[in-house]
Amino acid sequence: MLTITQDLYDRIVAHARADHPDEACGVVAGPAGSDRPERFVPMLNAARSPTFYEFDSADLLRLYRELDDRDEEPVVIYHSHTATEAYPSRTDVSYANEPGAHYVLVSTADTDGEGPFQFRSFRIVDGQVTEEDVTVVPAY
Repeated sequence: MLTITQDLYDRIVAHARADHPDEACGVVAGPAGSDRPERFVPMLNAARSPTFYEFDSADLLRLYRELDDRDEEPVVIYHSHTATEAYPSRTDVSYANEPGAHYVLVSTADTDGEGPFQFRSFRIVDGQVTEEDVTVVPAY
């Protein structure tokens, strides 16, 4: 289960909406081993595409150095889908290389008739996708 603060939830959704019609992407870092997302790190979609996201390689290298320096890890890796439901694509699954991370997808398309976006979280390990519950809390 992913437990995330309302502030982080809102910031992820705002980033997805701001980058629409392109996919947004980013990370929420947390203390290593804690499974607690704390530090919002929006990233640039180097692909600048409505159907694909790609972290800029220099930004990603900088991020991982920063995570090491701060004794953090990527707790949440997020991106948006602009025209499809919030479910990992084959490409998303092939790029999922952090088995301990929560993979959050936000769909900015109303694909389920329940409103302007979906916010869903998954674990992706060895190509297997498992949806998990999301609990939004006021604070930790």
